Amino acid sequence: MAALLNELINIGDTTAFTNQVTRETLTRWLAFHPEDSAWNVAEDDSGNLLGFQSIQPRNNLPPESCDIGTFVKPQSTGLGIGSKLFEASRKAAAQLGYHWINATIRTDNMAGLAYYQSRGFEDYAHHTAERLDNGMIVDKVSKRFKL
Repeated sequence: MAALLNELINIGDTTAFTNQVTRETLTRWLAFHPEDSAWNVAEDDSGNLLGFQSIQPRNNLPPESCDIGTFVKPQSTGLGIGSKLFEASRKAAAQLGYHWINATIRTDNMAGLAYYQSRGFEDYAHHTAERLDNGMIVDKVSKRFKL
């Protein structure tokens, strides 16, 4: 998962992450409120990772909501992987008792904006001039999916 995310970070503009992640980073993320989180992966028939998606609580969100993150291998986009991941995450969020799912996306991430829009997420907040870890300034939009 770290290798896939690092590939996306190296490409730029499809994630707000700007620093490389390690296995230890992902292990910490997986350990954050595991009872209130769900992680789903997509693999090909040989067990190669094609993508992953997580839902987790966030300190900046109300307790009835969770945050979602979606990461699909660039060569695997457009194959329905994101749709299958979201179906699993949507069900998990409902089972965990969440009322809505938050996605916050860079406004220059056209693929991400289109992905969440096509799932039924609706804009509810705009964030201007957000500083990323590398110092870059971007605008972001928060979208909500009501369960």
